[in-house]
Amino acid sequence: MAFTLYSLIQTAILCTNAIAVLHEERFLSKIGWGVEQGVGGFGDDPGVKAQVLNLIRSVRTVMRVPLIIVNSACIVLLLLFG
Repeated sequence: MAFTLYSLIQTAILCTNAIAVLHEERFLSKIGWGVEQGVGGFGDDPGVKAQVLNLIRSVRTVMRVPLIIVNSACIVLLLLFG
């Protein structure tokens, strides 16, 4: 497989899909990354763990509809051009 722009885009889409399907109660809370673990006090600098949790929640919230569209486009492109 050649190292092309399409393969880079497909890799980014697959990584975003992997983040989007993480479930807080079934997966993240079992490793100690649930909802209650990411809450900090007012004025405290958020740590790396809180920032990663915020990124995961943001990707799941904001990227839901765009991921459906982009995944559909990728599927159509793969069906048409192999």
